Amino acid sequence: MLEHQFDYSGRMPTGRLGTVRRLLTEAVAALESAADPAADAGDLLSVLTLCEETTRRLDRAAVATIATLDRRGTFAERGYRSPEPALADLLNWDHAQARRRTVAAGHVHPRTAADGTVLPAALPATAERFADGRIGLGHVHVIATVLGSHAARRIDPERLAAAEARIAEHATVHNPAELRTWATRLVEALDDDGPEPDDAPPPQLNTLAVVPRRGGAGGRITGRYDDAALFDAIATAVDALAAPRDALDERRPEERRAEALAEICGHALDRGAVPDTGGRRPVVSVLIGLDDLQRRARAAVLDFGGTTTPESLRMLACDAGIVPIVMNGRGQPLDVGRTRRSVPDGLRRAVTARDRGCAHPGCDRPPSWCEVHHIVPWETGGATALDNCVMLCKVHHRLVHHSEWIIRVRHGLPEFIPPRWIDPRQRPRGSPRPAGAA
Repeated sequence: MLEHQFDYSGRMPTGRLGTVRRLLTEAVAALESAADPAADAGDLLSVLTLCEETTRRLDRAAVATIATLDRRGTFAERGYRSPEPALADLLNWDHAQARRRTVAAGHVHPRTAADGTVLPAALPATAERFADGRIGLGHVHVIATVLGSHAARRIDPERLAAAEARIAEHATVHNPAELRTWATRLVEALDDDGPEPDDAPPPQLNTLAVVPRRGGAGGRITGRYDDAALFDAIATAVDALAAPRDALDERRPEERRAEALAEICGHALDRGAVPDTGGRRPVVSVLIGLDDLQRRARAAVLDFGGTTTPESLRMLACDAGIVPIVMNGRGQPLDVGRTRRSVPDGLRRAVTARDRGCAHPGCDRPPSWCEVHHIVPWETGGATALDNCVMLCKVHHRLVHHSEWIIRVRHGLPEFIPPRWIDPRQRPRGSPRPAGAA
């Protein structure tokens, strides 16, 4: 069954894994044989319980493997910020399937602190019952969700640990839906006082701090809005753009919100919706010779954001305003060029007409929120032409620059070839064309 369920013909395991695959295939074949329609009802019911037992064993193996790969940084090395989108690409899971397993991996397996110290599982009682097969993946997800709520975080650690043990034991006799109701009520009872009351009238303050990081890239933005209308305007705009874009969206909620705010600001800059002093996209001030930048695009400095990485610089170079500033060895500007945009308006319109928005498979970002990417980088001689350009949203533009995905234009349309570790056969993927499209 396994070899037909998934087409892994390009990733046939050998050695120990080859033996495991053979034994597993034989075991599943025997289980399928036991489900013979001619078998009596008792045997068929036993088949179902054995299937669930086997599923839980496989889930444990998958969760343990995900935890190990995440600790090693394997997904990050391949250009993914979190395991979910990597798992979605590798195993053809949707976001919910991937998320459920990564949440379990983060709660029922030992963790590694920043200093390298190995910490016990965040939910030890849950981990014990998951390991011995008394609860399944759905139970683990419910427990992690309930104990990660605001109410649970207000409970002191000792009482919360006792609650986790009670919930984990309760999970052995109740299904996940029943468990969620019971556990939520338990947490609410333990948090019967709710948030700390504050009788003093809150101060009315609206403030926003934008602080670049000294000697590095990026910075910190912190704010407070007591004016409900101002806060609602910001929150509504951010919320509209912060939802997961598709099953491959690798960002955590806080990452989605941060990038949504940046996307809103970039959208306003693109369309001159701010005063002329700032009505432009970020301008790259080049701190090396212009010829060297065009050949290799090694580094640059933004007006506020600090030093960029080579990958970020190449993203800007795909479709951004650039002012080359040639510096001498003492840091003095020798020449300041004119602003130029890598992709002219006419070409952008042609790319928009062809791609209709982000061309990455499954993405529905409209053209107004996308950038034009050079398939062959401009610094290595790639032409600014229709057959070397593709429209990508910011998330997929970043993924392409930081991972091993390959893009090509075939028969006039862009195709995306996944890394070999996702699909050994590297079968091209493309967005479906709208009805009636050429």
